[in-house]
Amino acid sequence: MEDLAIFLFKSLTGWLVIQVCFTLVFIWYLRSSKKYLLPDDQLPKTAVILCLRGADPFLPRCLRSLLNQNYPQYDLKLIVDSHEDPAWKIASETITEQEAANVQISSLRIVRNNCSLKCSSLIQAIRELDDSYKVVALVDADTIVHVNWLRELVSPLADAKVGATTGNRWYVPTGRYWGSLVRYVGNVSTVVQMFIFQIPWGGTLAVKTEVLRQTELLDKWGQALGEDFMMHDILKKHGFQIKFVPSLLIVNREETDLFNLIDYLKRLILYSRLYHPRWLALVSEAVSSILFPTLLIILVLESLLEAKWEVAALLLGCYGVYTAGLLLIMLVLELEIQRVVRSNDQAIAKLSAATIIRMLIGIPLTQWVYGLAMLSSLWISTVTWRGVSYRVQGPWNVRLVEYRPYQWLDQPIDSKVSL
Repeated sequence: MEDLAIFLFKSLTGWLVIQVCFTLVFIWYLRSSKKYLLPDDQLPKTAVILCLRGADPFLPRCLRSLLNQNYPQYDLKLIVDSHEDPAWKIASETITEQEAANVQISSLRIVRNNCSLKCSSLIQAIRELDDSYKVVALVDADTIVHVNWLRELVSPLADAKVGATTGNRWYVPTGRYWGSLVRYVGNVSTVVQMFIFQIPWGGTLAVKTEVLRQTELLDKWGQALGEDFMMHDILKKHGFQIKFVPSLLIVNREETDLFNLIDYLKRLILYSRLYHPRWLALVSEAVSSILFPTLLIILVLESLLEAKWEVAALLLGCYGVYTAGLLLIMLVLELEIQRVVRSNDQAIAKLSAATIIRMLIGIPLTQWVYGLAMLSSLWISTVTWRGVSYRVQGPWNVRLVEYRPYQWLDQPIDSKVSL
């Protein structure tokens, strides 16, 4: 047992050092990056595409923020799953309220059987664009953007080497559900990993239309479950970079319970296994951050049962140091992100002592929930998202199993819960 304990301690210490290094690189990038904004006459005409199925909790706010961008030439293209969808009524009312002229709302006309509904909607919207649009920006309904969002997203594309730009979402740790807290804790490391591996986020993503043509990305989307993770390898193959823009870290205040979170995580893990360019690195991370701490706790319990008090104290101390290190990383990152989002006039709650204690409790809970989700995902070949089922037999072998329009009755009872 002693040898195993030493091995686990060294492994956890090594993994903690790696996480600290990744975090410091990320923070250095956040602090050293300067906003680069093109003047109006150099900004290309852009189409902002939002695909909707179901009325997301903050959809009206999302739409209002998109319709009031500080950008000279852009049009908002809404693709709603069907006229019956509750999102259609909300979108129509918001457009009328804003008296917006630069927006077009359409229903999804062709439900493709060999890709996700979102990919079907993206393909429809992009193929209807004329040649005047030089950039396509993608956004999700859980994204409430600031007024310079589009300008900050498009400006770096002036660099010929940059084929796409992206931001990321940042959940708040002050939710009322434990699922919300676990999602927050897990997302802290996800944001850093996506930066390190240059993985774009489809919720805030801009691509040059010429890059879409050169890379034949639409053909890939026509066979896929998702649109963003695959882009790293495809763009890299054609010599393009993906640039992460720190000011496009978007605060997300949606809630989720543990049951719904596990379903979401199983889909995310399957999606990562299919398209993430560094999937084996994610598996190694899971072993280090989930399996090893769990084994350490098991050894603590075993030592206590065998009355080996000194060994139990030593093991518990090792686990405490590791957990405290993770908490410190989270707190440092939270403060850095708060600095970024406040500079864009995004309100975010300050950390309280009670929230910090919940974050500490949330660390082992996150390890166990993610471990359960990862094990459960090993056997799934069918995923369900917002009432739509897909059978997945490979990254380019996706089949729509069951489709029906989204209804008002499908909406969660709690209006702040993610769909």
